[in-house]
Amino acid sequence: MNREKFSMVKRVMKLLGILLGILLIFIFYVIWVNVSGGLNREELLAKMPEQVNPKYGMDKDQTWWKETSVYQIYPRSYKDSDGDGIGDLKGIISKLDYIESLGFETIWFSPFFRSPQKDHGYDVSDYINIQEEYGDSTIVDSLINEIHKRDMKVVFDLVLNHSSDKHPWFLESRSSKDNPKSDWYVWKDGKDGGPPNNWKNILGQQSAWNYSPERDQYYYAAFLPFQPDLNMRNPEVKAAISDMVRYWLDKGVDGFRLDIFNFIYEDENFADNPFTWQFLPKMEEGKWMMEEHKYNFHQPEVVEYAKELRAILESYPGGRFMVGEVFGSHLHMRELLGMDQLDGLNLVFLFDFLEGFEFSADYFRQKAEEYEAFYPAPLTPTYVFGNHDQFRSITRLDNDERKAEVLATFQMTMRGVPFVYQGEEIGMRTGDISLEDAQDPLSKGFLKYPEWIRNSVAHLMNRDNCRTPMQWNDDVSAGFSSNAKTWLPVQDDYPEVNVEDKLEDEGSLLNTYRNLLMIRKENSVFRNGMISFIDQRNLPKDVLAYERNDGTQKVLVYLNFSSQKRTVSISPNTRFNVIFNKRSGNTKNEIELDDYGILIVQME
Repeated sequence: MNREKFSMVKRVMKLLGILLGILLIFIFYVIWVNVSGGLNREELLAKMPEQVNPKYGMDKDQTWWKETSVYQIYPRSYKDSDGDGIGDLKGIISKLDYIESLGFETIWFSPFFRSPQKDHGYDVSDYINIQEEYGDSTIVDSLINEIHKRDMKVVFDLVLNHSSDKHPWFLESRSSKDNPKSDWYVWKDGKDGGPPNNWKNILGQQSAWNYSPERDQYYYAAFLPFQPDLNMRNPEVKAAISDMVRYWLDKGVDGFRLDIFNFIYEDENFADNPFTWQFLPKMEEGKWMMEEHKYNFHQPEVVEYAKELRAILESYPGGRFMVGEVFGSHLHMRELLGMDQLDGLNLVFLFDFLEGFEFSADYFRQKAEEYEAFYPAPLTPTYVFGNHDQFRSITRLDNDERKAEVLATFQMTMRGVPFVYQGEEIGMRTGDISLEDAQDPLSKGFLKYPEWIRNSVAHLMNRDNCRTPMQWNDDVSAGFSSNAKTWLPVQDDYPEVNVEDKLEDEGSLLNTYRNLLMIRKENSVFRNGMISFIDQRNLPKDVLAYERNDGTQKVLVYLNFSSQKRTVSISPNTRFNVIFNKRSGNTKNEIELDDYGILIVQME
């Protein structure tokens, strides 16, 4: 090779090296953007009011919801009374004694309103009447009455962001541009032969805009195409929703869970959302799937709407309440709660634990302290580890019921409202239904991808796997139905994991839940006492300990997050009575916590 060619090769190699370096820097930058921490905690805390002056009364009759415990039922999968393989309201009524015996005080029901069932009730076509396979209005009245007879509360799930595309409102709205309901949904003309702007749906799978030839316009659907967004800027829509809310309050419903609440409003100018390199969800900044959702997520109007709904609830006696399925930073949450006047949502779901957690004493302490910093009394945090959209909580614990007992103890003894999803109390596992066999509409968008990708996201993107039928006994279909064919397959482990067997086992996870709920109910310190954490320097590794104190009662909770025995030194003069223990004991000078040991003591 002559000198000239050699020199050219060197220049090319140098250029390639520079380009490779730039590429690597870019890749590292994108990775850093996606995994770097969120908003600064201290900066967020500085934006919180120094004190709050609640607008509404704080007496216990009005604020029972601050002390309650909530059990979530997914009606389609709870109990089938008529043998069609689908759970129904009569089946739920037949199991109310069971729920009462566990000690839960409030029941939240996922939707059972009339619906095409494309999203199994989250696509509502009638907010008043009931889907026939679940029952009818008379059965709903009975359900409410039977729950109240047992001195429990009733919470319905309201989907206010969108309806089904089969709702009569939408059918009329899409029929023409000048019908009486033409402005009841979010319609826009296209731009440059395509959608009105660059907004994608929440999942980032496709444009949120859907063309309708009837109007030669696009309608907006934040979630899925068959779930068009209601236009909450239209006073007629808000009035219709308010009438519906009052209808159910008049029926005796005690509260509502509000579905994807801070997606309800969109920016009225419909500007394009900015691009971002953030692919993984960073909800506190409104960034995910390469889009900063600046104009179609948590708009200022949603904060005001929360206050309007709260005013309706406060006009009824008995302390009606609402909890929001909302996303974002703690600042977003506090805005929705009403900042200094607490005149917005009563509660918000805090999803840090639900979306994934590290099973360690340090992580749980850090999260609990974070909640206490952002939601100090009289605010009330929520503790939720599972629901109808996520992995079963025990799956994140390697299906280890000892760990699940630690999780349950933490949840039931924190200062906050615990929400427990059906089946968690017996350790139901996450199912293994494939994307190909899924009924979940979210799954369909992933069938176009290669098999290795489908297999890797099957659990994550198939909500069927946390919705399999409740396992009551070891009879046909786990006692869920007399029909061997159920709407989703019953899990194979039902002969070992079922309510009947767990009730008979005094040491079971189910009986741990029962005991903890009884302790929570009998000791008001767990419902309204303050909380403080024992200095980690005075504890062995992997142990979390905290004190609950209401001025008249002081209780200490010790949790071992390790499979190894841990010993806590105590003063020989320490006097206490054991309230609850699992795999633990004590001597005059020590508390002994065996593998995943638990100890709750009342100080004398």
